Amino acid sequence: MSILFPKVNKPREWDHRPIYYDEEKEARKEKLARLHNHSLRDEYERRKREREAKNKSRLAFWIALLLLAFLIYYFVL
Repeated sequence: MSILFPKVNKPREWDHRPIYYDEEKEARKEKLARLHNHSLRDEYERRKREREAKNKSRLAFWIALLLLAFLIYYFVL
């Protein structure tokens, strides 16, 4: 230890960077974790089931809309 220039440690600086929630980034992380935990075939089958369910609900909607249009046409005209 020097008498003329004693060594004094500097205090640590506080560096705070706020973390903001990013929904897209979280979704990407979740998808990546799912791909690592499951095979690509499982992911393909899951997406295929979702697509089929979506198509089935869309078809039911259009059939109901068409039926409603025919009923309105029949009773109004």
